[in-house]
Amino acid sequence: MDLQEGLKYISSYTSKLLRNKFGRGPEACFAATADQFLVLQIRGFISPMEEVLLQENQRIQVEHARDVIIKSIVAELKGVFQVTLETEVKTFFHDWNFPNNTGVIIAELENPLIPMKKSEEINFSLLESEVARISELVEKTPEETSSFQISPKVIIVKREGILVPIEKALIEEGFKKELHFTKDDLEKNICTAMESLIKYFSVRLPISLLTGTLKMITA
Repeated sequence: MDLQEGLKYISSYTSKLLRNKFGRGPEACFAATADQFLVLQIRGFISPMEEVLLQENQRIQVEHARDVIIKSIVAELKGVFQVTLETEVKTFFHDWNFPNNTGVIIAELENPLIPMKKSEEINFSLLESEVARISELVEKTPEETSSFQISPKVIIVKREGILVPIEKALIEEGFKKELHFTKDDLEKNICTAMESLIKYFSVRLPISLLTGTLKMITA
């Protein structure tokens, strides 16, 4: 099985897993890979029960429930990745934008499948600087910021060293989920500050990849 066939298989398999676990599958699921990342973009995926809860402003409950189910899904996806792509998965991440009815599952792989090609039309240094500036508004300037172009329309910006001491203390005291939900709201609310930058790049970038706080699942 060549890489493109493998990616199509993984997209289809993920859709079936989501359908089995949630009672309905996404309208679309696309896989793309470059460097050490594989990205699954998911659209049109809110179950009727979740829709009712969201209408009642119960988003955190929806997030908690989805987080539990996604953990069981990625545990199965890990084996599919190993067999289909012949590489190990180091870590899974996921995030969901309920107002836009979109989501993303990201796998960080042990071995890159294809080299990354960065577009010469995009100023990645400027992108990283702007993400670092916006990060400072919510927490602090990242100790390290790096960018990865997965496809012509998908870019990951990875930030390391963004926790302040009080956040570290909250995590140690068992408030990791509460901290994540709060920071995620803050970052997504401030995403409008990125609009001019996105227009400058002339590409459609998934906001959750650019500025959301992704949930990590250790593979």
